[in-house]
Amino acid sequence: MIDELHVFAVIVEQSSMNKAASLLNISQPALSRKLARLEQELGVELFRRVGKRLELTRIGQLTYDYTLELRRLHLQYLQTLSEFKATGRTSLTIGASLTTLQTTLPDLIQSLTVSHPEIDIKAVTGKTHEIVSYVREHKADIGIVASRIDDSSLRCIPLFDDHLLLVLPRNQIVTNKGKLDIGDLNGMPMILFSKGTWYRILTDELFDTYKLTPDVRMEIDSFEAILRLLHTCRAATLLPQSYLRQQLLEDNELAVVPIRELEDTKRTTSLIHADPAALSPAVRMCISEIAAKYPGAGAEGP
Repeated sequence: MIDELHVFAVIVEQSSMNKAASLLNISQPALSRKLARLEQELGVELFRRVGKRLELTRIGQLTYDYTLELRRLHLQYLQTLSEFKATGRTSLTIGASLTTLQTTLPDLIQSLTVSHPEIDIKAVTGKTHEIVSYVREHKADIGIVASRIDDSSLRCIPLFDDHLLLVLPRNQIVTNKGKLDIGDLNGMPMILFSKGTWYRILTDELFDTYKLTPDVRMEIDSFEAILRLLHTCRAATLLPQSYLRQQLLEDNELAVVPIRELEDTKRTTSLIHADPAALSPAVRMCISEIAAKYPGAGAEGP
């Protein structure tokens, strides 16, 4: 059937049986037989004959779209095979949203590099909707985003839940009540992550819910820079739990202050990818290993 599908695609693209036969270097009767064999095998008509013109039927258009996808996959396979034969290596392109780039991606890349040194790992970054587009358009093999994605063309594997934590310089935790609560964030000097990411949206939603107006001193798009500036600005911040490590806190002389309401600011980090049939064995293997790295990884979405 693959040969007949190729013939069918050439007919569509040439809009003429004569031109298609010439391009394929076969006679027109032989071309007609191949098309008839494909229609018989599929049990549908792919063209309407309107005078001397051929018009695609609806199923004909679906079949042509399918044939284009087969071409793309075949070309991808040949390129991967050629690359591996030439270098003994293959590649994996990961799309990461601005937040997961700083929280989740570094550990994943380190883990995959150790277990598969033959795979060259590349990363592209952007906002969540951009990463979804990259994966859908095959510009990235997989995506790591801080959200659950509902897209019929993609698979979504929830990896873990995240929430916000209040972080302050150790010498700044002063309160008459002995502990802080959500209301203490009102008027508190803070350095926040720049607008435009799920993480900042989550932060602003928290402030709206509890009618809080912190004293925002700076807005920066780097977690590392925020941590370094907290002492200088005598300010606090809200950071994702997935980013914070004990050594990171100790190196910057910072402390996490538990506030019950912050535990409700949940967000799910997910891995997204296209139909497994469209992915190389190396990419499928990496997806399985990433999912296995997170014991709480959920079932795939649509």
